[in-house]
Amino acid sequence: MISLDAYRDQWFGNVRADLLSGLVVALALIPEAIAFSIIAGVDPKVGLYASFSIAVLIAFVGGRPGMISAATAATAVLMVTLVKDHGLQYLLAATVLAGLLQIGMGLLRLGFVMRYVSKSVMTGFVNALAILIFMAQLPELDPSRVTWLTYALVAAGLAIIYLFPYITKAVPSPLVTIIVLTALTLFFGWDVRTVGDMGALPDTLPVFLIPDIPLNLETLQIIFPYALAVAVVGLLESLMTQSLVDDLTDTRSSRNQECVGQGIANTATGFIGGMAGCAMIGQSMINVKSGGRGRLSCFAAGVLLLIFCVGLGDWVSQIPMPALVAIMIMVSIGTFSWSSVKALKTHPKSSSIVMLATVIAVVYTHNLAIGVLLGVLLSGIFFAGKISQLFRITTSITPDGRVRTYKVEGQMFYASVEDFMNAFDFKEALERVIIDVSGAHIWDISSVQALDMAVLKFRRDGAEVEIVGMNQASETIVDKLAIHDKPGAMDKLMAH
Repeated sequence: MISLDAYRDQWFGNVRADLLSGLVVALALIPEAIAFSIIAGVDPKVGLYASFSIAVLIAFVGGRPGMISAATAATAVLMVTLVKDHGLQYLLAATVLAGLLQIGMGLLRLGFVMRYVSKSVMTGFVNALAILIFMAQLPELDPSRVTWLTYALVAAGLAIIYLFPYITKAVPSPLVTIIVLTALTLFFGWDVRTVGDMGALPDTLPVFLIPDIPLNLETLQIIFPYALAVAVVGLLESLMTQSLVDDLTDTRSSRNQECVGQGIANTATGFIGGMAGCAMIGQSMINVKSGGRGRLSCFAAGVLLLIFCVGLGDWVSQIPMPALVAIMIMVSIGTFSWSSVKALKTHPKSSSIVMLATVIAVVYTHNLAIGVLLGVLLSGIFFAGKISQLFRITTSITPDGRVRTYKVEGQMFYASVEDFMNAFDFKEALERVIIDVSGAHIWDISSVQALDMAVLKFRRDGAEVEIVGMNQASETIVDKLAIHDKPGAMDKLMAH
């Protein structure tokens, strides 16, 4: 449990940088929130209200200071069919349920699952997100929709972003980019796409409302699959982003608290007309690179977003899209792990395959969960393959040829069962067989059944079998699952 002093420091230990970075993030959130609303098939204000609500609430209850959460594409794409078939009210209900599921997952301490995400999967996740962030900017660079002026402004924006820090780092260069390019387009009257072209900004504050749906089992059956998908994908992206921000800031944060925090934010958001969201790697990178480290940065981003939309909508709508495109390209370049490309030559092939498979799956499906799950699955398969290769059995026999000892070394599990069985010569006439497992560890039911099979086959041919050297952990699972010393053992084994 975090102390009061530490929590206070997370709010007020970096005030100036947090406020400035929150300002940059708020401006960058507007076009994305509108775009995500369009993806989900709802009014732009649904995404904007959600981004405000989630950002403000997660600042108080989240587990990772400095990480930005808001409406995202990862959750928006999951709601498309629900909105199309049943309408906005069902989306709001699904958002509330998704939040409750996330709270439950956090209370069950399911944040530990991140332990099973390998570094290769993390790298693939980051690289895929960098590619998706860049691809999301391509419509704003489509030659059939924009003129050469757009390219010139994007280039100017990138120049300011990368060169301005050499002059001073007191003001975030992305903020300077927005101010300068907006001033230039207004002064010269240049005809370029603006934030206002993305959709109308809301002009009223959000109000509390209860989703207008029938409260019955049929409704639950409709929204539960969507809510579960949103809850899982949202937490997956949030926890992955959290790990990335932890590494970038060289700090540690609470995964389970983040799960609960995301759940609280989504539950409350559904009651003010907002869609579900989660952590945003792009905006989090903008925040971190702009100097944001504390909870105040996320809170400021949410509050300023609402102020910009409701109070200053006429001004914000005039921000040129090339300025925001330049910022997102900077994020894409900074997010991509360029060292991983060079490492393809030196890293083990299995690690490179996992990384590339994660990237390809995410980019192809635009679904982070699919890519990450594929990466975790491949990591598990390759790990099992490596461990199974460390398994071996050596054998010796007494001079009289009556007693043979099989010494088992390594990890006994489903991937090593075949090698285990192939090592025995069941046709050899023996009086006694000793299976020495002092150098082995028995992990699962597959290895227990293989041990049963070996013992019973030797006994069937008249040999006495003794198992020696079993460690306590292996003995526990063998005593629980093995059947070779029970009546009718061979019949039971054949029945499996």
